Amino acid sequence: MAELVATAPPEATAGRPVIAWLGKAIVAALFVAMLWVAWNLYALGETVLAALILAAAVGFAIIFGTRRFYSTRFIYPGIVAIALFVAFPVIYTVVLGFTNYSSLNLLTYERALGVIMQARAVDKSTERPFALTRDGAAFRVFLPQGEGPGGFLSDPVPLDGNPVTVAASPVDTAPEAMAMRDIVPMRDALALVSVTLPDGVTLQQSGLRTFASVAAVWRLEDDGRLVNVADGRVLVPDQSVGFYVDEAGERITPGWRVNVGWQNFQRIFTSEGIRAPMLSIFIWTLVFATLSVTLTFALGVLLAVILQWPHLRFKAFYRLMLILPYAVPAFISILIFKGLFNQNFGEINMLLEALFGVRPDWNTNPFMARMMIVLVNLWLGYPYMMLLAMGFLQSVPEDHKKAAALEGASPIRVFFTITLPGLRQEIAVLVTLLIASFAFNFNNLVLILLLTRGAPDMPGTVIPAGQTDILGSFIYRIGFVDSGQQFGLSGAITFIIFVLVAAIAYSNFVVMRRVAGGVR
Repeated sequence: MAELVATAPPEATAGRPVIAWLGKAIVAALFVAMLWVAWNLYALGETVLAALILAAAVGFAIIFGTRRFYSTRFIYPGIVAIALFVAFPVIYTVVLGFTNYSSLNLLTYERALGVIMQARAVDKSTERPFALTRDGAAFRVFLPQGEGPGGFLSDPVPLDGNPVTVAASPVDTAPEAMAMRDIVPMRDALALVSVTLPDGVTLQQSGLRTFASVAAVWRLEDDGRLVNVADGRVLVPDQSVGFYVDEAGERITPGWRVNVGWQNFQRIFTSEGIRAPMLSIFIWTLVFATLSVTLTFALGVLLAVILQWPHLRFKAFYRLMLILPYAVPAFISILIFKGLFNQNFGEINMLLEALFGVRPDWNTNPFMARMMIVLVNLWLGYPYMMLLAMGFLQSVPEDHKKAAALEGASPIRVFFTITLPGLRQEIAVLVTLLIASFAFNFNNLVLILLLTRGAPDMPGTVIPAGQTDILGSFIYRIGFVDSGQQFGLSGAITFIIFVLVAAIAYSNFVVMRRVAGGVR
């Protein structure tokens, strides 16, 4: 018999080249788009991010443009996502810790110099109001002279956004002036207009309603020094601090970003105003995370055991009510509790005063403020632990519990002698979830910022630090709430915290591995 060979229909094979070329065209278009993004980032000064995008583009072209790396296509998006959204932010934050990056040192040297050179000195003796009048498609600037109706009227000038200098001639009467609301939209173009009076004095816009003689404050020398045009004061660029400074060491702003080495770390460990609050906040963060996990787990297990009591009526209703805190968005619950714990008008203090005659200072007493945070977090966290415990308790045979109860064992003894030992196979999973809960509470920034904002503040600190701050909120306040916005110092503290958290996480994994090994 003749051998049968399966062949694809002619129309199917004819379409394959078209699909292949279409795929290559899409890859080429995406590659070009990524190159365009990388170029624009480089033009904006974001060299590192531009290099990452360029590397991602090259990798994309190689992996998706050839069939040799076909299997890599499935993991390539994940690798790029990790590099851009995990590795890059971490590395960038650590690098900031070695710079002077702050609200006074946001710019590069070139941009900072440009801002300084834009400073202008206004001669108040020449300042006078102005009016603007239309002359066909152009405009004229009228500058009054004294208290009479006369003044100086400039030649026609087109306000097209280009610098221009025009002469002005004396006139006896003021022309019809435009309303100020019509002049305001043209203020940027009007700022580029210079008007020269008959005596040779040149006036420029010095305010929203005035013209005056305006001169540059600084003159840039060839060696990079700045000389004050009025008093001859000399400034030199100090690359060690990122500022222009004079002989007395006085700095002018803005400054620029420079590498300061280990200065931020030295400041952390040598300044008592930074080291002391940071150590206190670190200890409180550990205590807060530990208490949150312990209390929420204990309450969750207790409620799960109660809900599994066979003689309990309306279980479905109780279960629904106890899960509600987990269903409501956390930020809503936190804001509600913030009002309930208000020490002057909150319902909790009103109730405590009516029952026991006390009004705790939840917002001003450090101990009570921390207790309030733990209580609110207990309310937010116990439903999660309760759901976990309800699932794990299902694996414990009910017959063993009933046998122990028939022997006269109390519910507490049944729990510790039957229920807990019956969960040995789930301990590894449970420990993993508890470690994850600890890590979440260690960085529970939202709770602190919405409930207390870190208050009450610690006395004697040189940086914003509060009694209820955890490490995450502490860094946030230094970088974004403090008037100096010390991003470099925040980066240095973040690096230290990263090392500490890495050590804690490693210890937790070691414990988890040993517990899991003991279970086996």
